[in-house]
Amino acid sequence: MSRAFVAAFLFLFSSAAFAADGGDPTATGKAVAAAKAWLAQVDQGAYAASWEAAATPFKAAVTPEQWETSMKSVRAPLGAVVVRKMKSAKFTTTLPGAPDGNYVVITYRTGFAAKKRAVETVTPLLDADGAWHVAGYFIK
Repeated sequence: MSRAFVAAFLFLFSSAAFAADGGDPTATGKAVAAAKAWLAQVDQGAYAASWEAAATPFKAAVTPEQWETSMKSVRAPLGAVVVRKMKSAKFTTTLPGAPDGNYVVITYRTGFAAKKRAVETVTPLLDADGAWHVAGYFIK
């Protein structure tokens, strides 16, 4: 995995252990729906569109060119998604190294064509426009 990719997004990622239980189930559902739509763009290789759809802090942390380069070097080699199953979705208002806000830390067990077992962490944020947008993405 590219060190630049990890460094650019490390502040937005957190283990589910940092996430608080609870939160508004409706909000969590909306965050999960936003994550699914965003992941569909990433799965299709529409990296520019996924950057456009991302949260404000995400866009401030990385340029569209950096994002595309990172995705082409990290995500594309994994191949197509064979299976993706949500493992957890936890609402939190704090993440290490990130400003306070409304976040949902979502983890998926994902199998790719070239990597049978992976864990994807997608972290939507309730952004200034009142909608949920992905603020962080990590594959382990």
